[in-house]
Amino acid sequence: MSFASTFSNDPTAVGAGERYGANAIALGATTFEDGLKVGRFAKLDTASIDNLDGSATPVIAGVVLRPVTNAVEDGATIDASLYAQVEYLRQGLCTVDVKTGETPALFGRVYVSNAGDANDGLATATNTDEPVNAEFISEVQTGVWLIYVTPPAGDIATHVSDATGAHAASAISLLDAGGYTAEVDVEGAIAELYTHFANPITDPGDAGAIPVAESGTVAITTAGAETRSLAIPTFAGQRLTISEDVYVGDAVITAAAAINQAGNTIITLNGAGDTVELVGVQVGGVLVWRVVFNDGAALS
Repeated sequence: MSFASTFSNDPTAVGAGERYGANAIALGATTFEDGLKVGRFAKLDTASIDNLDGSATPVIAGVVLRPVTNAVEDGATIDASLYAQVEYLRQGLCTVDVKTGETPALFGRVYVSNAGDANDGLATATNTDEPVNAEFISEVQTGVWLIYVTPPAGDIATHVSDATGAHAASAISLLDAGGYTAEVDVEGAIAELYTHFANPITDPGDAGAIPVAESGTVAITTAGAETRSLAIPTFAGQRLTISEDVYVGDAVITAAAAINQAGNTIITLNGAGDTVELVGVQVGGVLVWRVVFNDGAALS
């Protein structure tokens, strides 16, 4: 005997809310909202199975199944005065109503409309709707799809709902096969990378020490003749750009070691716009600054 499809009990023309196959897991509930909509997703709300209603972060319970005494094509609601229990499918194959205008794809992810309107509980293919752990299998009739539902693993659900900062980057190990860093975790590697970026560095003011913990730019403002000090670089390849932003008097910057082959250790910014860029290099096993370019500054 041949069949219209590979399913011997083909659900074609069957309405929404029908379980399919022998491996479905359907749960029963005696506490449920009157008027629960068959063939739609419902939520668990304070131990009650209720219709979705646009409320935030709903707990999706499953698909409301058709009572066996209702007509196969009946897509109505469940009258609490007639039924003492409702069944909803938590895992397995079942049919659902799909929101008008949606175009599900075979094996595409199932989402649920929950905008607080007449479409609440309908399956969608829109990834901004409520996600459920289900996939579309086939369209059995216009607006009705066979889907496969499975509950998410508990640890995954817990992880997804974790608060920001629950998992420290310092607890994530780093596999550095290329040997690019001495850091062994993500937190340390990120901290190391930040030092290489051109970060704004605050002018320490008259007689202050220009910070050398990271690469960056420092704009000097003077109120008269002022001084600054500059320690040796923290790492090879470090870049430091120093400019005169607001000029009232010369800014004399004294470096801890020579900044060029001529042995100069003093940079004097004597006008607005004077700029010098330094790079950290290693000479004789010691880190020192070297001038990359100089526009207007006096070196001595």
